[in-house]
Amino acid sequence: MIAASAVKPALQQIYVKLMMDVIGRGLVMASQVDQEIQSEISKFPSGFVLSMSVFPQGPAFVARVTQSTELELLTDYAAKPDLTIQFKHLSHAFLVFSFQESTAQAFANDRMVADGDLSYAIRLVRCLNKMEALILPKLLAELAVKQYPQSLSLKQKLSGAAHIYLKVAQSYLKRSKTHG
Repeated sequence: MIAASAVKPALQQIYVKLMMDVIGRGLVMASQVDQEIQSEISKFPSGFVLSMSVFPQGPAFVARVTQSTELELLTDYAAKPDLTIQFKHLSHAFLVFSFQESTAQAFANDRMVADGDLSYAIRLVRCLNKMEALILPKLLAELAVKQYPQSLSLKQKLSGAAHIYLKVAQSYLKRSKTHG
């Protein structure tokens, strides 16, 4: 693995921004296709807004729980989200997004803070873990999550990943058509 200190801050910024976008979109799409994530999201109130960001004004994504208990990405959201998971420094986000440290380990190492109801933060982390277990190769997923789900079969993994990646790709295509 590449130490965070060996990667220039400008490159860390680009990488973390890209990963934050992919994770935000991946989580939204996973909320549409994975039953376990749907179950977790259904426990959030409709209209609940959550975000993940890098302090102070770094890369971020913001999503809202819809009435159909799925997530949707928000752009230009100016109000305070109901829940914010925030990395204290860009290098901390780089450690997590480069799979050198799991989200749980980053919390334990005081590299992240949750601003909002802790039970919702735990739910969000479970959603992120399940999404990562689905979309990442098993070797990377085992580094990214505290405990890789033993019940996740190869068929479930491939099917879930294919659906999520397809929907993420479609979201990028849709965005390029509206901005192009």
